Amino acid sequence: MKNLIAVFAAIVLVAGLTATANAQVTGTATGSATVITPIAIANAGNMNFGSIAVSASAGTVVLSTTGTRAATGGVTLPAVTVPVTTAAFTVTGLGSSTYSIQLPSSYTITRLTGSETMTVSAFTSNPSGTGTLSAGGSQTINVGATLSVAGSQVAGTYTNATGFPVIVNYN
Repeated sequence: MKNLIAVFAAIVLVAGLTATANAQVTGTATGSATVITPIAIANAGNMNFGSIAVSASAGTVVLSTTGTRAATGGVTLPAVTVPVTTAAFTVTGLGSSTYSIQLPSSYTITRLTGSETMTVSAFTSNPSGTGTLSAGGSQTINVGATLSVAGSQVAGTYTNATGFPVIVNYN
């Protein structure tokens, strides 16, 4: 009988430990994702510094984001010019979202009928650095820059067929 009670006590003890050791609990969580309108940028107008006259001295033409320009050094701005325009881009995406604007450091334009070049640099934008899309999901970016002109720069039309990149990304 003592053995039977000892065996029964051992079975109860093992069963109690096994039940405690094998006890399980479960926690749950939900997953979600929000799909937003992708940000996009499209060219809405090309940059044109207009007509410029050059002397033997180098200079620059600074084109502001408002479309006004100023000359330095040996560059003058004739009264009769081709239209002066900033580059313009339309950004679209999720309404009221903010985004960053990345401008190029510089790019080269080349004379259409030759190999002479000028450098465009010191890009500026309006808005500058960061933009905010309207509630409807769009905004225009105007881009200006500085054109470096060599002394006695060869006359002609200068361009860059590949253009320059302006990069936007949601913040």
